[in-house]
Amino acid sequence: MISPFKYRIPAFVFLCVVYNLVTAQKTGSATNPYVLNPTPTTVVWGNYWSEAKPALHIQSGDYVTVRTLITSNPERLEAAGVPPDQVEKELRDVQSIKEKGPGGHVLTGPIYIEEAEPGDVLEIKIKSIDLAIPYGYNAIGQSGYLSDEIFDRKMKIIPLDKDKMIGHFADGIDVPLHPFFGSMGVAPPKEVGKWNSAPPWIHGGNLDNKELVAGSSLFIPVHVKGALFEIGDGHAAQGNGEVDITAIETSLIGHLQFIVHKGKTIRWPRAETATHVITMGCDRDLNAATHIAIREMIQYLMEEKNLSQAEAYMLCSIAVDVNITELVDGNVGVHAMLPKNIFTKHP
Repeated sequence: MISPFKYRIPAFVFLCVVYNLVTAQKTGSATNPYVLNPTPTTVVWGNYWSEAKPALHIQSGDYVTVRTLITSNPERLEAAGVPPDQVEKELRDVQSIKEKGPGGHVLTGPIYIEEAEPGDVLEIKIKSIDLAIPYGYNAIGQSGYLSDEIFDRKMKIIPLDKDKMIGHFADGIDVPLHPFFGSMGVAPPKEVGKWNSAPPWIHGGNLDNKELVAGSSLFIPVHVKGALFEIGDGHAAQGNGEVDITAIETSLIGHLQFIVHKGKTIRWPRAETATHVITMGCDRDLNAATHIAIREMIQYLMEEKNLSQAEAYMLCSIAVDVNITELVDGNVGVHAMLPKNIFTKHP
């Protein structure tokens, strides 16, 4: 069995030192990006909000290396078996934050993108994602899908092997790792105030979409000037549904590029991977969320592929996979996946 606690992670410590040195050289280029590490003044605890104070100002096209923290507290991790010296100092530091809630996620940001205005589309290109610590956890939560049937609330520490990219769940059970950020979003419309970090919505947020790995792009409608992008809820692996309310929760380091698209409007978050275009819908009702995701795909096909509404609907039925994203975040999520290889003519 792989033990994440037998060494101190010297490579990660070295990486942090390098990041701190680079922070002084803020150019935002691919080779010399801005660096945003989690501190009590560079994270938001539990909300997306139009009045949040920016932690970083950038321009459209800039690159940012962002580190996020595991969604837990030090005491709970230690009680589950993590040695105190393996709990990140940054996680201990942010416990001092006074303004918390209404949600429980620790989100790095906000990042203010100078060109972003309401009505624009913000594209987040996810260039790479790295594991920041050699462990994660899964915990059965009170809001799990079967919380009225399964009453155990245990937390399980899962060692992560960065070389083999597996999580050792149990003897004879190794889970392939596909790291992604469960929560990526912008400030919601001003009139809704502080938005709980748990339910995803038109601003993105806690989408928990496991397709958003390195190499993908997330597109989010902008609702306030600067967009105010926040990121967190790192997952090393997750099944669609996230049924017990957690994945393999862990800390991550992401290398991102931000691009503002003018003159292009979307109503709900969308994404693109190397192989698929993805539309998403969120609602308290699974049926309503499914309607949104399918309507958004029909709209995409009409706008981008010049299909009629009827043709787009037909293509959805024969080529698009409709998947449950998550069932446990207050608003449930559905995503529709359109394979790009069916289009044989390219502009």
